[in-house]
Amino acid sequence: MSVTHIVQAALHTIELEAASIIGLKNFINKDFENAVTTIHTTKGRVVVTGVGKSAIIAQKIAATFNSTGTPSLFMHAADAIHGDLGMVQENDIVIIISKSGESPEIKVLVPLIKNFGNTLIAIVGNTQSYLALSSNFILNTTVSKEACPNNLAPTSSTTAQMVMGDALAVALMNLKGFTGKDFAKYHPGGNLGKRLYLRVDDLYKNNEKPQVTNTATLKEIILEITQKRLGVTAVLNNQNELIGIITDGDLRRMLEKNENFMQLTAQEIATKNPKTISPDIMAVQAMEILREHNISHILVTENNQYLGVLHIHDLIKEGIV
Repeated sequence: MSVTHIVQAALHTIELEAASIIGLKNFINKDFENAVTTIHTTKGRVVVTGVGKSAIIAQKIAATFNSTGTPSLFMHAADAIHGDLGMVQENDIVIIISKSGESPEIKVLVPLIKNFGNTLIAIVGNTQSYLALSSNFILNTTVSKEACPNNLAPTSSTTAQMVMGDALAVALMNLKGFTGKDFAKYHPGGNLGKRLYLRVDDLYKNNEKPQVTNTATLKEIILEITQKRLGVTAVLNNQNELIGIITDGDLRRMLEKNENFMQLTAQEIATKNPKTISPDIMAVQAMEILREHNISHILVTENNQYLGVLHIHDLIKEGIV
């Protein structure tokens, strides 16, 4: 196969699978609406199951439900009829995913679910199949053609199944009023979680608190910046109020402009009205402020009281980028 044919095959796959997704717009109907409201009001969980490639999609959909506030679990249809069916509780809703709706495992599982009295939702590509006709709600994922050149391997159909699952999850999120704070509860780990819950208050306290008085000498300023190792110090007046900031850059610029610099005090060297930030600001917002002003550190204050320093390295270390 030439390079041109490789590219053409890839593009053709994308076009077919994109068409399978667009086609789902025609299947968002009353059954979809009823399925969403039924899941939303249930006192139980959502059990998602399937066989083959559909089982893999079922795992993904169950994971998406769990991370967006809809309690869910995955059950392989083949294992269900060999003991795992015990995980289905009285008030649970069962979603069975299948392209044909006629798989042997599905035909064994469906009557068992029905006998338990659980609501059954089918995500199925054949609305006249055994699964579809046995279900309370049918979510149609029919595709005109698989991306597989032999029209056999599940490709377009599994894409459609996954997107239908996402549509369910997002619709449920909207019904629940699921917010970023809710999302953070289920994603406390990793960079994503940190972007959702980490605040300035969680970071600046780990740093030293460099500060000098407005009458501090150049030697005192240099010693404070060196010892606290943040490349900066706050300047406070006699009332312990913040009046300025001195950075390494300020010191270099001061040396360039003044020949008799040894007599200068912190008040004369400091940059007045420095940028400040509140400790309750989200860390991701702090990163945006640093980028906007092209600075590497910012002073943390509350009620005009100096609390400490937030450095860009604190944010980078936590993955807030």
